[in-house]
Amino acid sequence: MSAEPGPSYAPKNILLTGAAGFIASHVTSRLIKNYPNYKIVALDKLDYCSSIKNLQSCLKSSNFKFVKGDIGCADLVNYLLVAEDIDTIMHFAAQTHVDNSFGNSFEFTTNNIYGTHVLLEACKVTGRVKRFIHVSTDEVYGETDLETDIGNPEASQLLPTNPYSATKAGAEMLVMAYNRSYGLPTITTRGNNVYGPNQYPEKLIPKFILLAMKGEKLPIHGNGSNVRSYLYCEDVAEAFDVILHKGVIGHVYNIGTQKERGVLDVAEDICKLFKLDPKEAISFVQDRPFNDQRYFLDDQKLKKLGWDERTSWEDGLKMTMEWYIKNPNWWGDVSSALHPHPGVSMITQSSDDAWFFQYGHTRLTREFSVSNGSSGLKFLIYGRTGWLGGLLGKLCEDQGIVYEYGKGRLEDRKSLLEDIRRVRPSHVFNAAGVTGRPNVDWCESHKVETIRTNVVGTLTLADVCKDQGLLMINFATGCIFEYDKEHPQGSCIGFKEEDKPNFTSSFYSKTKAMVEELIIEYENVCTLRVRMPISSDLSNPRNFITKISRYNKVVNIPNSMTVLDELLPISIEMAKRNCSGIWNFTNPGVISHNEILEMYRDYIDPKFTWVNFNLEEQAKVIVAPRSNNELDASKLKNEFPELLSIKDSIIKYVFEPNKKT
Repeated sequence: MSAEPGPSYAPKNILLTGAAGFIASHVTSRLIKNYPNYKIVALDKLDYCSSIKNLQSCLKSSNFKFVKGDIGCADLVNYLLVAEDIDTIMHFAAQTHVDNSFGNSFEFTTNNIYGTHVLLEACKVTGRVKRFIHVSTDEVYGETDLETDIGNPEASQLLPTNPYSATKAGAEMLVMAYNRSYGLPTITTRGNNVYGPNQYPEKLIPKFILLAMKGEKLPIHGNGSNVRSYLYCEDVAEAFDVILHKGVIGHVYNIGTQKERGVLDVAEDICKLFKLDPKEAISFVQDRPFNDQRYFLDDQKLKKLGWDERTSWEDGLKMTMEWYIKNPNWWGDVSSALHPHPGVSMITQSSDDAWFFQYGHTRLTREFSVSNGSSGLKFLIYGRTGWLGGLLGKLCEDQGIVYEYGKGRLEDRKSLLEDIRRVRPSHVFNAAGVTGRPNVDWCESHKVETIRTNVVGTLTLADVCKDQGLLMINFATGCIFEYDKEHPQGSCIGFKEEDKPNFTSSFYSKTKAMVEELIIEYENVCTLRVRMPISSDLSNPRNFITKISRYNKVVNIPNSMTVLDELLPISIEMAKRNCSGIWNFTNPGVISHNEILEMYRDYIDPKFTWVNFNLEEQAKVIVAPRSNNELDASKLKNEFPELLSIKDSIIKYVFEPNKKT
């Protein structure tokens, strides 16, 4: 099925559900203004986060009709489709606030899944609708890897992580089923975060603006490192205009932006607008039970229909602030929405008591239901959202090792101690760290955040583990060396564990070298220097082979590298053996970029080609220099004699299993 736009669609009578809500009201206003020949029937039950005031510019229009009602009422929906001769549905109505879904998830199921089902069935029964646009969310994709620069395309697997996104994914499955089973003409959209005037202040940006206006603290869940992409509401309304007229039936369209911001960055930008000192205005509060680090979309498909964002972050944020200053009482008393955790009971309790009151039962359940198994091993793993952390969890499952992921922030000693008391581990694995989004260049402009995690966090965890008598397996980097006179390229003389780092040209490498110099004093730490990690999963954008196969140009330099399929199981064995100290955690030998790409061509794609460029040319397109070196892996080879050379390991674990030619 082609994704190219077909003939422009011209609706006559549109039913727009949830029309008095934030995004839908901007879409409604745009359609009323730009298309006077379209009749718009707005259906909304006027829940807490919607208001008829959001539609005040439409109320006097002759082509607009408002109906107060619930999409869950089948009789009402059927009646409207027939009585209003509806040929198009734009389905926005939904419960959308993630925090609320943790405490009232059944309401999300009722509104988001059952309500959608009622609409679909009404379309099937009446047989009148020519276009059904279902509005979903980027959260159905689940968490995006922090380091990838490749967004989720529309064909990505749906992996929701909270009750809200699970209900939206469930609704999408119904939409897809009605399209395939009954030929219903559906289109689905998945959008990034939206901000702008008349948004209910349970959402981050209006909440922070109103709190700043009141002179109150801006509460940030966790450490504020969570990353989101934000689109201004008018740009999103234009996107729906384009999809309504040019979208292809049966297709999904991401409505997104490649421009990302950390939650802490958003708070600091709002402080700047109000001339507040972020150190004084921002407070850090306990995180959600689960808080995705990042959602990142591939936005190219919609752009091919002719849409692009027009409003800069600075302009959009300023316009939003100005609107709330002019309309401070638009939503009336919103004090409960401004609470850091709106879903948590507002009964007066200490923050710890309130948290355990709502979420503590899950911890008790774990304590009584999980044992350490016959092996006596139980791993506490930090870095759940990262590539290595995720793979470690799967390895533990495969080997029958009991494990849990840490919930605490590495720089927060109290939360680390709580994790250890909760899990009671035999070993701790640290696979967390900041390498940059999408690459190490990010660290050059986010130095404090990089220090906080890579230096303060790692050392704090090491110190806590020492006090608790625990061995810590610390995944570090070998990108702290570069070829020099004593270790020239092509000499087969690699850097040994005891050698001092000689590469600090990138801030990322500088922090890693700094930590290594200090952490050696902790005899309870086993530091594993990983380099250019490779795995058999060639669809993973963090896989070094996947990265360079997608680059326009590559340098051709031999390097030490780590084949995770072979070496991650060895890290678990090292924990069992209580290994400590520094280890070059790479396969023996080196391999060049061209050698890898030649294998890729021979095993995967015979038509694959690539172009080389030199370091001087590379320097023009990157911010921070990159490390190139050979690490001496003889210490690891002596401990594990079966360890394969880098070339043999890549062939065995990567190219042979994926062979297509």
